[in-house]
Formats: sequence, C-alpha cells, structure tokens
Amino acid sequence: MIPISPLPQHVAIVMDGNGRWAQRQGKPRSEGHRAGSEALRRAVEAILERGIPYLTVYAFSSENWSRPTVEVKQLLDLFMKALTKDIRELDEHGVQVCFIGDREAFNRPLRDGMRRAERRTAGNNKLRLNVAVNYGGRADLTRAARQLATKVKQGELHPDQIDQVLFGRELFMSDIPEPDLLIRTGGEKRLSNFLLWQLAYTELHFSDVLWPDFSAEHVTAALKDFASRERRFGGLGQVQNA
Repeated sequence: MIPISPLPQHVAIVMDGNGRWAQRQGKPRSEGHRAGSEALRRAVEAILERGIPYLTVYAFSSENWSRPTVEVKQLLDLFMKALTKDIRELDEHGVQVCFIGDREAFNRPLRDGMRRAERRTAGNNKLRLNVAVNYGGRADLTRAARQLATKVKQGELHPDQIDQVLFGRELFMSDIPEPDLLIRTGGEKRLSNFLLWQLAYTELHFSDVLWPDFSAEHVTAALKDFASRERRFGGLGQVQNA
C-alpha cells in the first residue's frame, strides 16, 4: 500500500448512483442497493487499512421517504439484513457502529436492531462508523436550536451564552472531529442536505463513478486528492504568508 500524507481523520461519503447503476445493468433498483451495500463493505475495508478513525455515510436521508413505497421497503429490508449479517464482521474488525438521525420513524424491530448493533460494538476503537439514517442537515440544525431554546426557557441558559461552540455541541456527532473530506459518487455536485453545519470547511471530492462500482482504488484516489490540497480554513495559504 502506497503511503499517503496527510490523511483525513474523518471521511464522509454520499453514496449516490445505485438506481442508475441498476438501470444501466437492466436490473431492478433493489439490485442496485444490494450492490451498493457491497461497495460500502469495500470502502470500510479501505478506510480501516489506512487507519482513518472516523467514517460517516449517508445511508437513508429524511427525503428518501418520498421514494416509491416498494423501494423504501426494499431499502429498509436490506438495512435490517445488514444489521443482522454485517455487524458481526464489523465487530470482529474493531468497528464501532453509531447511528445518527431521527429513528422514531422506523419500526420497532429496526430501532431495536440499531440499538443492539451500537451496544455490541460500543467498545471498539479501530474505526467509528457513523450511519446517517432518516437524517437531514436542516433537521439536525432545527433539533439543536430547539434543544437550546428549551434550556433557555427552563432557565438553564441565557441567550447571550449561545455561540458556535455551544450550538455545535447540540448537533449529531458533536463528540468527534468534523469531516475533513467529503466524497460524493455518481457525478452529482451537491450536498443534498447532508451535514450542513459540519461540512463548513470540509474538502469536497466528486466522483463520476456510480456507488456500486466504487472500489478501494477510488478511495485511494480521493485520499490522494485530499493530500494534494492546502487547507486554509478561511485564512491565507502558506505561499501568501511567506
């Protein structure tokens, strides 16, 4: 494995293109989602091999409910199977699995499966895999604002105390570093309501490859692209400061 430096500490992925992949293969969309789950397995393995400690994937957005009922059911069935089949392997490889998003819209067996997966892998520390389910960036921000408003109403907090740091603590994944690198597959170049606050200074890598075809080599290409960037975080670069 060719060394890459610097490496991101936190990679986020928008896994796009399952449906188009299936259409091009002349297969039903459900086959695209099954192939996409194998692509996720490859991505997790590649991230593990590089020693990157955090990976966040956009598995099911709050907007995905608007898809045809049959497709939503297929997605949730596939998700349930993954919770029972893949968690054992993730646990054996030292992966801690966490779910972010509003779980209340899911049925009880699925919610219980998420809780079991989190409990089983809670002590692992090689990689934290955050799976965004029924997640939306705007909903994340709204939830944080509501929680702060409640604290103000209850007299626990004064409005003047609210700053970016305090607000950020109310968001999902507030206990880990924000993503350094976002990878989006499928050729689209937008965030699609994903981690709107957390991606403020994230480097963006867009790939034309459809998600089911995304391989370890494509992960490496994204990491090399990241290593070639100069991150300024709103300031001046090294050349300007010289």
